[in-house]
Formats: sequence, C-alpha cells, structure tokens
Amino acid sequence: MLKIGPYEFNSRLLLGTGKYPNFDVQKEAVEASETEVLTFAVRRMNIFEANQPNFLEKLDLKKYKLLPNTAGAKTAEEAVRIARLSKASGLCDMIKVEVIGCSKTLLPDPVETLKAAEILLDEGFIVLPYTSDDVVLARKLEELGCHAVMPCASPIGSGQGIINPVNLQFIIQQAAVPIIVDAGIGSPADAALAMELGADGVLLNTAVSSAKDPVKMAQAMKLAIEAGRLGYEAGRMPKKRYASASSPAEGMVFS
Repeated sequence: MLKIGPYEFNSRLLLGTGKYPNFDVQKEAVEASETEVLTFAVRRMNIFEANQPNFLEKLDLKKYKLLPNTAGAKTAEEAVRIARLSKASGLCDMIKVEVIGCSKTLLPDPVETLKAAEILLDEGFIVLPYTSDDVVLARKLEELGCHAVMPCASPIGSGQGIINPVNLQFIIQQAAVPIIVDAGIGSPADAALAMELGADGVLLNTAVSSAKDPVKMAQAMKLAIEAGRLGYEAGRMPKKRYASASSPAEGMVFS
C-alpha cells in the first residue's frame, strides 16, 4: 500500500497524461496501467473553459486521484501561483511542485523548489516536489514537511533510465516519506530496477505515451513495478564472484 499524506493507493504507478496520440489511446493506456493517480500540467489545461477539449472528460474521475503539477514554472512564485489555480478549480489538494532551473536538461532549481514547497506546505497543500538525485536536497525537502519526494532517474523525457542508482539508493535509505522515482524511465526494466532499489513508486509519462503501442506499454509498466516491488520485499540473493552449484553435492551417486 502506497500512502501519501492522508491518501492510500494499491497501485504504485503514477501516470502522466501528456503526449498521447489522441484521447482514446490515452484513455485505454490509463485503464491498462491500473494507476490510481494521474498527473498533468495545470498550464496546459483549460480547466476553467468548459468548451475546450479536456482529457478529464474521457475518464471516470471517481477511480482516480488527480495530481496537478506546476510544469512551466521557473520561480517559486510561478509555482505557487499555478498550485493555487489548481486548488481553486477544485481538482485536488495534492500538488507536484516542479520548478525548472535549466531549459536544456529540464533539471529542477533546488533553491526555488525549496521556497515553493515551504509556501505551499504552509497553505495546507499535500506537496510532492520533483527534484534531482541530490541526497542532501531530498533530506531537506523531507525535513521541510513534504509528503513525498520525487527524485528523477534521468532528465525528463530522455528515456535514459536510472543513471545514478547509488544516489537514488542513498535517498531511499534515509527517507521516512515515500520516494517516487520521477522522470527518465524508458522501459519496464528501468521501472523494475527503481522498485528493486526500494522506491515506493514510479511516476512516468513519455515511456508510455511515446511507445509504439502505449496501451501495451502501460500494462508492461504496471507489471514491472509490481515485480520490482515483490523482488525488493523478497530480498535478492547476494552476488558471488564464483559459481555455486544449485544442487548440493551430498548424497550424489558417483560411478
């Protein structure tokens, strides 16, 4: 069970809603993923204009918890303004804080992210900040009171997978709040590895929406995350330098 603030989820897959070929494929992929949390950029939605196309109209919103994000923000002030807009629309009291500090890598601005998180926590939001794999920054965000921390595996939309598993594992080991790997996941193997490292969940978008078959990939990600979590809980065997026979030598008949 994944617990974020007062909410509990059976699925550990959080799914983004952008870049799909059309709303119908998006709907099928969402259903195949069996996710319970959908994230989207507030700035890319006409949430106050009923006559504009809206992917929310295609979904049974009773099945999902919405996680608006502040994508597009470059300062704490912009992120706070976007978060307040989403709350005013009645979408949800959760917010994914995303404050981009580099337009080329789309890596977050740590200083502005901390500022935005502090303000939104004071205003009663359930705050999930998107961060780099900086171990100290992750700890400071948790100490601030964030309800989960979301370090990236690699740059947003790059599909490079987990490029720094050591830092990611450090973040996971020190945390008392959920760690949700966010950004850079490209394949089910990447998602499974994140979970095997001990992550509490994975948020992804492009890996599904840009796949040749988004619906099949959504299902694959669901299964990978389940398998990775089971593997983590089971505890893998230690790696050994040399071979070790799987059958004991005692009792064997030799001619």
